[in-house]
Amino acid sequence: MKLTQDQSKVEVKGLEAKHYDLLMNIITLGTYPFFIRKAIKALNLKEGDRVLDFGAGTGRNGCLILKQIKEKGEFIGIDIGEEMIKKFKKNCPQKNAMIINKRIDEPLNFKEEFDLVFISFVLHGFVQEKREIIIKNSFNSLKKGGRFAILDYNEFNVENSSFLVKHAIRKIECPLAEDFILRDWEKILKGYGFTSFSKTFFYKEKVRLLIAKK
Repeated sequence: MKLTQDQSKVEVKGLEAKHYDLLMNIITLGTYPFFIRKAIKALNLKEGDRVLDFGAGTGRNGCLILKQIKEKGEFIGIDIGEEMIKKFKKNCPQKNAMIINKRIDEPLNFKEEFDLVFISFVLHGFVQEKREIIIKNSFNSLKKGGRFAILDYNEFNVENSSFLVKHAIRKIECPLAEDFILRDWEKILKGYGFTSFSKTFFYKEKVRLLIAKK
């Protein structure tokens, strides 16, 4: 069966959006705050870096990033959810942070402006054609030597995984997630001109931070 974008659960709205951070904490049995701090630290950002966040959500990640890039840096988030954008503005009121209401799966106008493009648990929620648009947007937005960081599911055999993992991927997540898991993302990114890959693993290697350089 051909996968379609209407099978995605990546666009969060309503009560789920209103309580998104709390839900993430509950789903991960309280481990999410510790996990995301480790993941953001692994980005190895520097003071003054310019960061573009695809699917910035509530600003939870943005707030952690802003602590690393400090006042000399700049953080721009992109999201389309009204509830998420409101939460972002409340959580990240810093002058060097802003959020844009725009789709990331349509061409963007940024050209070689950022040191890092970050996307966290968003890419898996798109069909492959749209994922490729997002990758192109990332490549175009980065300065030469800039980095693209994907925090999402690692590549693994879902069928041979534990009941809890299999249930989460096949029942809680959308069908697009398993399609994402089965693909070789390092090979895909190489095809778009990215090189110099690094990986950091979490949750028994079911989650991965994949960083590639332009």
